[in-house]
Parts: sequence; C-alpha cells; structure tokens
Amino acid sequence: MSMNASADSYPAQHFDALAEIAKTLGHAHRLVLLEHVAQGERAVERLAELSGLSVANTSQHLQHLRRAGFVQTRRDGKRVLYRLGTGPVAQLLAALRGYAEHQRAEIEEVIADSVHRRERLDGVSVDELLGLLASGSVTLLDVRPAEEFALGHLPGAVNIPPEQLERRLAELPADADIVAYCRGPYCVLSSDAVAALQARGLRARRLDVGFPEWKAAGLRVEAA
Repeated sequence: MSMNASADSYPAQHFDALAEIAKTLGHAHRLVLLEHVAQGERAVERLAELSGLSVANTSQHLQHLRRAGFVQTRRDGKRVLYRLGTGPVAQLLAALRGYAEHQRAEIEEVIADSVHRRERLDGVSVDELLGLLASGSVTLLDVRPAEEFALGHLPGAVNIPPEQLERRLAELPADADIVAYCRGPYCVLSSDAVAALQARGLRARRLDVGFPEWKAAGLRVEAA
C-alpha cells in the first residue's frame, strides 16, 4: 500500500470533526449539564440551579452543546427547555465513565469511592432485572430526587429519596427482592440505599446502570 493510500484511509477532516466533538466535551461543566439533561427535559434556570452555575454561564455552555448536537431545545411559553440530542449521547457519556474507571488513578475522589462501594455490593444486570420484572418478583426502588423521578423512571418503581428511606421503610416488602437504582453506574445514592436496607435485613441489590442508560437502551419508561 502506498503512503498516499494509507493517508486516504484516515482523512484529516474526519479527525478534525472528532477533535471538535472532544473540544466541546472538554469542560467539566458541560459534562455535568449533560448528566442533568440525561435525567429529563429541563429549563436553563433549573439546570443552572442544579449545576451551581449562573444562568448566563449555563446558557453559554448549553449553546456549545446544542451546536454540537448534544442537546436540543424547544420553547414552552417563555421558557427554553433542553433535552438530549438524537444521537447516542447517553452511550457516549457511559463510554467516558468507563474510560475514567479504566484510568482509576485519574478518577475524582467521589467517583472512586462510588466504584469501591459498588464492588462490595451485589449488582443486578439489565437482563437479570428484565427477568425479575417479567416474573413479578422484584420491587424497584428509585432513590433519585422526586423531581427527576417525575420526569421519567423505570416501570412500576417506588420513589424514596435517601433522606426519606428511614421513615418509609414500611413501604418496602420485607419478604421480596428489592433492586435500587439512581442516576447512573457511579451514582452513590443507590449504593448507600442498598447498604442501609441490607443492614436492616432486607434483600436489596443495586442495578448496574442508571435511568439514563436504561432509557438509552430503548427500554420502557414511565413518567409521573
């Protein structure tokens, strides 16, 4: 193969496009905003509140993400609502998290702590959960905030945020399997909930993925 043929196999413009995508995602605030948008459609003001940024700064980052196709917008009266783009955005976020896990030394302290906790807990795969749901032998526990639960959740899930778990234990069956899930595979909320439930003698496990990954897989979801 000639040198020119080899070069033609990897056209520069292809990598220019990849570099632009990487440049767009190369900011922690944009990744945080994408994670929040992945939970459900939200207004810029709410995204600013959730991310701890100013509305102006949030809007600026969202415009970068919109131009790259990572998010889409629609108007609801005077509000501009943001949702994920039509491409495999959730899968891309999952791939980035997977690479971060591979590069364990570079993972932030909170993510590393989540990984360690996950390794100590028995996880449930999506395929296993689908089987449990089909047999009706499981209770799904969504430990995300009520706002996120209302935007979308797994079918038949019960929403009990961590701060309410202690006083709402009676709502969970004492003699059935419980599978908890939250925002994603590195979200510590489900790991903490499972540990708390197991300490009280309940048969609880955590889902290996979160709501965004479940939805991105084309599986059925419900909204309040």
